[in-house]
Amino acid sequence: MLVDDNEADVELMKLTLAECKVRLSIVTASDGQQALDLLQGSLDRGEPLPDLILLDLNMPRVNGQDLLVRLRARDALKAIPVVILTSSAAGKDVVASYKLGANCYVTKPVGLAEFEKVARTIEGFWLTVVKLPRTQP
Repeated sequence: MLVDDNEADVELMKLTLAECKVRLSIVTASDGQQALDLLQGSLDRGEPLPDLILLDLNMPRVNGQDLLVRLRARDALKAIPVVILTSSAAGKDVVASYKLGANCYVTKPVGLAEFEKVARTIEGFWLTVVKLPRTQP
């Protein structure tokens, strides 16, 4: 799941991940509330939950840190790894995100080539190297 309100970043991440070796189904949400609604819908229907959440911090309605708090408070959702992928490099955001249960914190690079490099690194580590929990409802 990719949770980000920046349409350009969402499209770039989807295009980059579409080229990866692992077959992916990417669900997107433009803010934390939409992500919660999608996750609750999956739980209600008994559908598989995402294996990984890429989460921006600065979004309308429910921001990334508030979503992280809600994810970690629910038994059915707290095992899903969350990678913070945001433009903020502020130390307070990094510390707060880890304290709230983020598994990783990555600052979005500015240039296209660097963004693609970060996306491929996330793919290589989180979708190839790491053993992810089965997050079935």
